[in-house]
Amino acid sequence: MEVRNDDDAHTYHQEQQSSPTPSKQVKASPNSVDKNSVTQRLQKELMALMMTGGDLGVSAFPEGESIFTWIGTIEGGKGTIYEGLSYKLSLHFPLDYPFKPPQVKFQTMCFHPNVDHHGNICLDILQDKWSSAYDCRTILLSIQSLLGEPNIESPLNNSAASLWKNQEEYKKMVRKHYMSGEAFES
Repeated sequence: MEVRNDDDAHTYHQEQQSSPTPSKQVKASPNSVDKNSVTQRLQKELMALMMTGGDLGVSAFPEGESIFTWIGTIEGGKGTIYEGLSYKLSLHFPLDYPFKPPQVKFQTMCFHPNVDHHGNICLDILQDKWSSAYDCRTILLSIQSLLGEPNIESPLNNSAASLWKNQEEYKKMVRKHYMSGEAFES
């Protein structure tokens, strides 16, 4: 153990004060992930989805060359108003995925209480209830489930929410929007 006298401590303190301040470096947050590990995770998710997703009425693949931008498809669940309909979605994964959720939007026109007129989706797991344990398959299955079981207490589309109770009229509006063939703006 080294023992310093008071003069050594005083000299050390002066050197610390007079030395130039080291350049500020941005420290990685505890949740930051390097791009390679995110890429690897997305590749694993893609493989898992390709192995099981289609059987469940959901699928997704990277759009173009980027592993961070995908196009997904969900089929309306059996026994729901959306049965027989297929919806296209865009998924944009952030560089700090899976610690932040992807941005997911409908590309196919969808009349639904929790989907606005731009294709934005109000779903808790895409916002404040996000968990890094979720994956693309979980997201797509959750959206598929949301189609048949909307949260009318938290609507993005008030007219769809008010029509939900009248299932015949609601079904007509769903089909009308779907058949319009229009897509949301990207």
